[in-house]
Amino acid sequence: MGNTERIGNQGNANLFEALAYVAWIVALLSTVGSLFFSEVMNFPPCALCWYQRIAVYPLVLIIGAGIVLRDARMKYYALPLCLCGLALAVYHNLLYYGVVSETLAPCSQGVSCTETQIEWFGFVTIPLLSLAAFAVIALCLLFYKPKE
Repeated sequence: MGNTERIGNQGNANLFEALAYVAWIVALLSTVGSLFFSEVMNFPPCALCWYQRIAVYPLVLIIGAGIVLRDARMKYYALPLCLCGLALAVYHNLLYYGVVSETLAPCSQGVSCTETQIEWFGFVTIPLLSLAAFAVIALCLLFYKPKE
């Protein structure tokens, strides 16, 4: 094998390993962002937002511990939780954008799951931020390959 092939393979290995760090950073930003919205901006979270928080908060610890301990199985611990959060985020967005009827919403008490609290650039909402975060974390975990 030539030097060029070895460098290319090593670069790909480093990229796949770096995906764990990307997933951890996105989970950390999601956690800090959700706390900022509720505690600083005083936006009360809806029921679906609470469920998504339950899915994302532990990911910071699970992925972080996997990185620190160099646990090659970390993605198998984190991915199920992330996919649950992703499913909730997809449902929340379908509800928010009116694809799913509001009668199917778990938000019968408290804040409505379809209430607009922020809308950046005319389309970026809190449910969309959650969907994007879970999608990025899920993709990073799916393609993550630790060093052998």
